[in-house]
Amino acid sequence: MKILIVDDELVSRKKMQKIMENFGTCESKQNGIEAIDSFKKSLEFETPFQLVTLDVEMPEMDGTEVLFELRELEKKFQISKHKSAKILMVTSHSERDTVITSIQAGCDDYVVKPFNKDTIVQKMNGLGFNFS
Repeated sequence: MKILIVDDELVSRKKMQKIMENFGTCESKQNGIEAIDSFKKSLEFETPFQLVTLDVEMPEMDGTEVLFELRELEKKFQISKHKSAKILMVTSHSERDTVITSIQAGCDDYVVKPFNKDTIVQKMNGLGFNFS
């Protein structure tokens, strides 16, 4: 599985990468602009990401804006809903508005910081990846 991890906070990004390395090949980015570029290239080279973890609060471009752009790229490249990346929003806020906005923008689920491996595995299983 090919995984894209996007978080401006180094500690959170490294923690997520350490967990996700158990499940596939990881690429990590520190901001939304880098993430969009990497996601677009993966589609151009027909090596798409199957999973994206995306921090909600980032400078310059927040996670919801990035999420919208990723979904637009999938439309542009005619990626079917069935083959689209599963996107987990990662947030330090479990506020209802944040969650609703993320879901409306096209995320598949969300994780509240602080997270651990068990939480991530549970979310991934809920997305149909079936890890233990």
